[in-house]
Amino acid sequence: MKKIRFYFSLLFAKGVYLFFKTTGLSSGTSVIGMMVQKICPDFLEQSNKYIKTKINITGTNGKTTTSGILAHLIKSDNHTVINNSLGANMLNGVVNALSTQLNTFKTTDYSVIESDEAYLSKIYNQFDANYLLVTNLFRDQLDRYGELAKTKQLIQNGIDKKKDLKLILNADDPLVASLGGENKIFYGIENVYYADESLRADSSVEEVFTCPCGKELKYEKKFLAQQGHYYCDCGYSRPEVKYKADVSIYKDYSIIKINNTNYEVPLVGLFNAYNALAAISLALELGIENIPENLKTFKVAFGRSEVKYLNGKKVLIQLIKNPIGANEVLKTVDKNSNILIIINDNYADGRDVSWLWDAEFELLAGCKKEIIVSGIRAEDMALRLKYAGIDKIKIVKDINKAVEYIGKSADNNITILPTYTALLRINKNRNLRSE
Repeated sequence: MKKIRFYFSLLFAKGVYLFFKTTGLSSGTSVIGMMVQKICPDFLEQSNKYIKTKINITGTNGKTTTSGILAHLIKSDNHTVINNSLGANMLNGVVNALSTQLNTFKTTDYSVIESDEAYLSKIYNQFDANYLLVTNLFRDQLDRYGELAKTKQLIQNGIDKKKDLKLILNADDPLVASLGGENKIFYGIENVYYADESLRADSSVEEVFTCPCGKELKYEKKFLAQQGHYYCDCGYSRPEVKYKADVSIYKDYSIIKINNTNYEVPLVGLFNAYNALAAISLALELGIENIPENLKTFKVAFGRSEVKYLNGKKVLIQLIKNPIGANEVLKTVDKNSNILIIINDNYADGRDVSWLWDAEFELLAGCKKEIIVSGIRAEDMALRLKYAGIDKIKIVKDINKAVEYIGKSADNNITILPTYTALLRINKNRNLRSE
């Protein structure tokens, strides 16, 4: 009976997915997964035997980009891979990806599944992962996770359920590096070089990070937020790194050098260099070949420096969702462009929008054109911009109307900065087109 339910749920998922894709009624990132679990509650458990190597990627920032790069490298090396590429990473989204992409007639080589920190343990109740990659731990969605210690514990709870799990960890992040596990492999940056000082990342840290002995950590080098080369007078320090990188940051790309091999990353900023380093490290660990060549052909995930067009004007879409990530995005914003910021506070965004006051929206103070704000918390965003010294602000609460307004009023390129559910909403807007 269980097997019948499983096969029926697969047929159902693929049929509904085809319907959504044909009609455009839904992006289908989670709703199919929700329905599949009602039909087959143990769907994840029964999926295990159809996938050879299972990989999960978690952390507060960079999950979608990291998993996208890794899946691209695996696929480009002629392996089959399942990936929740649109970033739906809670339980429904994970089941959604597996149910629509699984092939029961031929074993899939890899699954690369981005996983929400709070849902990792639930996923591991049924899913037998081989690798877990953790990107970083920044303050994010305080209403869901609380402070960083709680976020770390949520990930640790998942790790504790899989004793044979191989961990690929960011050595430069003291919280990530301190996760417990039997098999730990570290990646990290040795040096960062900037082609232009304006590209330099913000290394300020609001929280105080302490050693297990209780003393405040010190830094020899600090690259981005708390990430860097840390140590304590008691002898505690950053762990030994297997995949060490020298990183050169340019305006439109980065070069990551590991063991005298250069990897050109077609993404902007140090934060994306960290994402790429994580993906490359795991790809090397898996024995994936032709990485430098295939990395050059990677296309950004939707909403992560994604380019679309609206009424013939170029639109750059960049997701913002917490202070550290928003700050890095804000540094890259073209102040001569027409800017639309969309802030929602749905569950997947985080109900608490206090992070708006921690992000440096003052970086937009030099903009000469009005900034349009939209979404459920449009008024909150408008107030934040006012305190950032910005006077020209227009509120258009309805997201579709805001997109329509900026499409008609913009005199050149457009920048859209949405939260996650706002991103899903504008992705359905048929006036925003790819090349």
